[in-house]
Amino acid sequence: MSEEVEARGWDAIDQEMERLYGTQEPKHYGTIIPYALGGNDPLNGISAYKVETPVPHWHFVTYGFSELYEKESEDLEYSGYGFELTFRLNRGPDEEEPPAWALNLLQNMGRYVFRSGNVFQSGDYLDANGPICLNADTALTALAFTEDPDLPTIDTPNGKVQFIQMVGITKDELQAMQTWNTLGLLEVCQPYMPYYITDLTRVSLLETPAVAEAVNAGRERDGSNTGFLFVDQLAWEPEKKSLFKKTPAKLTLGAKQADIVGKLLRGRLLKGKDLTLVSSGLRVVFEPGEQAGWKTEAEEVHITLHDAAAAELSQKLLPKAGAFEVASLPGAVIEVVKTHIKDNEGNVVETIG
Repeated sequence: MSEEVEARGWDAIDQEMERLYGTQEPKHYGTIIPYALGGNDPLNGISAYKVETPVPHWHFVTYGFSELYEKESEDLEYSGYGFELTFRLNRGPDEEEPPAWALNLLQNMGRYVFRSGNVFQSGDYLDANGPICLNADTALTALAFTEDPDLPTIDTPNGKVQFIQMVGITKDELQAMQTWNTLGLLEVCQPYMPYYITDLTRVSLLETPAVAEAVNAGRERDGSNTGFLFVDQLAWEPEKKSLFKKTPAKLTLGAKQADIVGKLLRGRLLKGKDLTLVSSGLRVVFEPGEQAGWKTEAEEVHITLHDAAAAELSQKLLPKAGAFEVASLPGAVIEVVKTHIKDNEGNVVETIG
């Protein structure tokens, strides 16, 4: 097999970037030791292009989420995971090399996907639990994902590849995406963040009155588009009865998630939509209904809430440790426990609750 055929997936990406940037030679950063052979970096390479409009920025594109060489997966429609990531980062006037932290961030996204099997799609978001640039003085602590405005889906010999752009966002912008929807917020922000270029120095766009008004209107009109939420701290203890004592059922949530879950209950159940919390080995499904109650099925709990119960639970779920009851759910207790945020070395850097 020729060398050109072996790299046919890689070549397809190169051709698309050449269409966009002509003969510009990108800064390219390859992987010395392949991930399959024990290397730390799962992506085969990352290219960075210098772009001048609408403002000077770096345009990164990854190589490795899709199948770059031979077709190996059984999915004939898509190549590998079906996407490559892009990232647009504000560039200083004298900046000739892209910052290393951005390359590390993209490789970290690769580690997340390769280890979890979870893929990124347009409309997704991810809480980084801290600055997206480690130790930087920035308000950007989360990421949103949308289609790259300049790179449509391409057909390669190994299947389709989408280009999903990563966008740095603030904590309150993340919450707005959760309680409304990601693409709606990005569209509203687009005039103030052209091409969704990430700028570590910017403040929250929700401080812009036009953006805040549009988000509030969209949230009231549409409710929340977040039907599933991955929760680290989630537990359910069923009701226990004995001859002399009755222990109520207990739902446990972490303080970090309690506040957003409360807001999502309003944006989902009060609009007639389910909300599913997912953790390792447990799913808790909140469902709208006329009669409040709950039932358990193996590793899944279904909690039905009418409007009054959903509103009450929404008000009581706060990022503060403690336990409480919901009037419409007799025999059940909701407990909020402290959340400890840790750095990459396992040190606690923040406690919530």
